[in-house]
Amino acid sequence: QVQLVESGGGLVQAGGSLRLSCRVSTQTFDSYDLGWFRRTPGKEREFVATINWSGGSTYYTDSVKGRFTVFRDNRKDTVYLQMDSLLPEDTAIYYCAAGVGVTTRASDYDYWGQGTQVTVSS
Repeated sequence: QVQLVESGGGLVQAGGSLRLSCRVSTQTFDSYDLGWFRRTPGKEREFVATINWSGGSTYYTDSVKGRFTVFRDNRKDTVYLQMDSLLPEDTAIYYCAAGVGVTTRASDYDYWGQGTQVTVSS
């Protein structure tokens, strides 16, 4: 059973930064590609960023390019999302997900965390 646990969410002012972490409980962490998604009330889960198994390939949704950075530490079985220059519209519950294949589609990921709330005040 693969389990994902996010942490690092919170309340921050616009322009500030947060770093989300997602620890993945598995003995084969470096076989998974990982993604970050977010959801706001009344909306579908939205793709944010993805990183391949080695960390050598990343992809971002346009609205976060240049502000967010996804990276992973395969020694710690953890993926991170560094969020800088945060905007009020970044407010959401953020989820990490694990699967095989670098993809922006939520349905392609096999395992999900419980989510962590990020709130950006104006």
